[in-house]
Order: sequence, then C-alpha cells, then structure tokens
Amino acid sequence: MPGPPLDAVETDQIQPAKADVVIVGGGIIGASTALFLAERGIDVVLCEKGVPGAEQSSRNWGWVRVMGRDEREIPLAIEALKIWDTLDARVAGETGFRRSGILYISENDADIANRDAWLAMARPYGVDSRQIGAEETQDLMPGAGIRYWGALHTPSDGRAEPQKAVPAIVAGARRAGARVLSGCAVRGVERTAGRISAVVTEKGRIETATVVVAGGAWSRLFLKGLGIRLPQLKVRNTVLRTSAVSGGPEGAGATGSYAYRKRLDGGYTIADGGANLHPVVPDSVAFFRDFQPARKAEGDSVQVGLSAQSWRELFEIGSVPLNRPGAFERHRVLDPQPDQHSALRAFDEAKKALPSLRDARVQQVWAGLIDVTPDAVPVISTVESLPGLVVAAGFSGHGFGIGPGAGHLVADLVTGQKPIVDPTPFRLSRFSDGTPITIAPPV
Repeated sequence: MPGPPLDAVETDQIQPAKADVVIVGGGIIGASTALFLAERGIDVVLCEKGVPGAEQSSRNWGWVRVMGRDEREIPLAIEALKIWDTLDARVAGETGFRRSGILYISENDADIANRDAWLAMARPYGVDSRQIGAEETQDLMPGAGIRYWGALHTPSDGRAEPQKAVPAIVAGARRAGARVLSGCAVRGVERTAGRISAVVTEKGRIETATVVVAGGAWSRLFLKGLGIRLPQLKVRNTVLRTSAVSGGPEGAGATGSYAYRKRLDGGYTIADGGANLHPVVPDSVAFFRDFQPARKAEGDSVQVGLSAQSWRELFEIGSVPLNRPGAFERHRVLDPQPDQHSALRAFDEAKKALPSLRDARVQQVWAGLIDVTPDAVPVISTVESLPGLVVAAGFSGHGFGIGPGAGHLVADLVTGQKPIVDPTPFRLSRFSDGTPITIAPPV
C-alpha cells in the first residue's frame, strides 16, 4: 500500500568522489542537517536509499510541540519551534507550519493530575501551556458534540505538513549548496587508522572524514555493521486523512481514543495514539532488558505481535560485504500494512466529538515505523569509538517536530560550534555507562 503523496523535489544525479560530510538518510533529520551544514559552507552530500522523506518523516501526525515533552527534550523543542517560524523563508518553500495551538484533552481526574505535574516541571522553561476548563476547551473545538472536562493548551505549539516539509527542506539545502542523492543506499563505512575515511554506496565510494547516520528505523542495522550498539526498536502507528471539511478546530488535539490535526488542504489527519504495534524481531530479544522500563511504562499503548517485518528481519540480522547489495537496497521504502480497524475506530470517535467531520470521506490510510529508544529520547551524539561518526536517530515519534532543531544540533557537533542546546542528554553512551533508564510520566 503506497504511503502519502509527497511534494516533488529534484535531487542530484552524479555521485561526487569526495565530500566533507556524508549524511546517511533523507528524512527530516538528515535534510535539516544538510541545510544547516550547507549554510555554513560545508561540502555535504546526503544519500537516501529511496525517496527523501518517504518513510516516517511523511507518515507522522504533523504536530510541532513543546507541550508534553520529556524534560530532556524541552530546550531542543523550544529552539526547533523558533526555527520552524522562519523555515519557509529560509528554504523558499512551503512546509505548512502554522502556530495554531495544541490541546491535550482531559476526560478524567487522572488526566488533569498528569498535566498539572508536567506543568510544574515545565514552567521554569518559560512555556505558555496552561490548564483550561470545559468552556474554553469547547471554544477551541467549535461545534464539539462532547463536553470534555478541560485540556492542557499550548497556543504557541503548531502543526506542519509532513508531505511538504522534507521536500521543501531538501530543495532549500540544495540551493544552499548541498548535494542530495536519491535511490543511493550507503552500504557501509571504510576506516583508515581507526577513523572514517569513506562511505561505500551502491554507486561507488565517497571519500569523507565525517558521517552522520540519520537513518531513522534503519539506523540500528547500519550501526550494527560498524560494531556500534544502538538500542532501537520499531513501532507501527497508523494514520488516516480525510477530505476537506467546513469548520472544525484550526489546530491539533488528542483524547484517549483519537487525535486530530487540521491540514492545509482543509481535511484532517486522524490517528489513535494508543494503537501501536511493536513487531517482534530479533532485536526484541537482543534489547529485551534495555526496554523493560519502557514496557512497564507503556502499559496497553504498545501492543506486541508478529508482522511481515518480523519475518523479514529474521533473515537480515547478518552483515553483508560492502561489494554486495543488502537490506538497504532490497527495501527502498518501509511501507508497513496499516491497521485499518484502529484508524477507522479513531475516525468514528473523532466524528462523535467533531460534527464537522461527519460528512468527511476517508481519503487514505497509511502506516509508518517509528524508531524508539529505551527512554523515548533521541540519540544525537558523536561516537567515541569511531572518530568522525555522528548519530542522530531514535527520535521515538518526536522527530518531525524537533527535526529542524536536531539538524542544527547535529551541524553544531560536526563543525565544533557552540551547540544550540546542551547535547549531554542525547549522548549514545547513556545506554552503556550505567546511567539509569528513566521514562517520562504520562501527560
């Protein structure tokens, strides 16, 4: 089943022989990194095995938020929002970003208590989030057919269009001087005297001293080939989009049974945040202990089962020589089978609350694979054991919103400039240096 349609974007046809930096992966993290490096005059090449933005970067909900973030992510989320404000002008394109506000809708006392706790933690960061009552919630959900208890509201949070953002950022990066290769899988890395000296792609070799791995759900497999352990698993979430409707909320919001976001085309993106499938794969066993705290914290929001992904990865756990095609070339775009039932159930629940959706038609249903870490916080980090390598992966469903900020931080790490935020919370070594794995409480 095809994923959502992406805006068209031109890419480069000729692979260069050398570059200062090679980025592996053309999602929003890789594209944003390419943009910030190119703006600094760095000779950067981005290699994408399929189509830029075709995996989770175009399959997510399209939320851009500070609200509800793990405390470790809040500074980066704040900086990312500032970048989103000027991103359209920066790339001379349309990302669809609008500061239209987000609601975490409360349906019981426990919801309100969870949000009070988050607010108490987040206020020192200057967030404009606040708890609102039933009347104000009703005003922000015009025509709502259900009277909710209230909501946690952040008016400065926003929304953007996942199918537009990466193509726009890629085009902007190319105008700034980056080269972007699509249909160009990176098979692995060559080393000289313990340092990176080149990458090997399906089209040949690129001499480089610096590699950024921003491969989303593929990052674990790529790093495994380098002997680097990244505890990362995949979770499937399904999304639905509707036809255009009149009226309805302008921003985004979520309850325990549905989430919505107004789209630029006048329709809505609908999903169920509690309908997530972790396909059991060999890494489920390899990282069993790493993810034990997460399993306890997630409760019923992540289900476990078998899927086509389970069988495929069973036969792709071994390394492949660099002179032979491997999994990256066999699977250009991860396109998991969506859970139609959960998506339609969420749509039915949304229609009960939002009468404007009752005449909407289902235009498309798709799924994506979210790359998650044991603490649901990304890795944005250099790697001590391999000089020249930077990892930007494991964004745990948060990558779209903080993507431009993450790209800025990666560019800072690559160039040695003062980082936009303290990168310490995102270091890869936290999973091996005895640091306790902590999971943010529900919001």
